[in-house]
Amino acid sequence: MGVSAANTHDSRCLESLVQAIPAIRSRRGPRRRRPDKLHADKGYDYPHLRRMLRTRGIRPRIARRGIESPNRLGRHRWVIERTFAWFTGYRRLTIRYERSASLYCAFVTLAAALTCHKRYLKLTT
Repeated sequence: MGVSAANTHDSRCLESLVQAIPAIRSRRGPRRRRPDKLHADKGYDYPHLRRMLRTRGIRPRIARRGIESPNRLGRHRWVIERTFAWFTGYRRLTIRYERSASLYCAFVTLAAALTCHKRYLKLTT
């Protein structure tokens, strides 16, 4: 997880976030260090980002500006939007009161854990 300033474009943080991906567990063989593909919207449509992903063996699924409609990637994007909607239930995360990035990350992690726990309880009952 990474925290950046509010006025920083998201595409500037993509490379550091991709590098911070932990090992993915697999049933057989060695652990994978990267996902197979990355879905992103038109805000990430830059040649240097596509090049960076391809050199790491990640297939970019990024909508191209002025060419592709945003409807195709919307099928995968709703998972992220739904998660953000769950986080708005926590008032402290909706408006960032914390000055320290580490405290804000701690609150986001706590909110994610609580949300997962609530979803687990809802699925098991």
